[in-house]
Amino acid sequence: MGSQKPQNPESSNSIKFPLSFSVAMAAVAGVVTLVVSAGGTKHGLRWDLAAIAFGIAFIATLLIASLLVMGHKENPAYLSEGSGVNRKSSDRLAHLRKDARDAAAKAEAEKDDGDPAGS
Repeated sequence: MGSQKPQNPESSNSIKFPLSFSVAMAAVAGVVTLVVSAGGTKHGLRWDLAAIAFGIAFIATLLIASLLVMGHKENPAYLSEGSGVNRKSSDRLAHLRKDARDAAAKAEAEKDDGDPAGS
């Protein structure tokens, strides 16, 4: 089990995308916090709050993005063959209406065949 190699080594289960996405989102959070927490031009920039916001945003975004990437699984090929996924309810209802009309016509024909006098 542990010796199996991945089928596609460059698959979407790489950590590169979640890591870069997390750094970008954390940078945005850090810059916004740095600017907003300054409180105007009389006060200095709050680098401590910016670093805290960067760290929290980085960890939270990395966790969520990694879980989303790891949870991705391709559907089996048989699902796209019309085995129930691609059915339309309008086709199913049209088929049911046709069956009902055929059953009514058959019942009418049996009724007519059962009464030879035609009364």
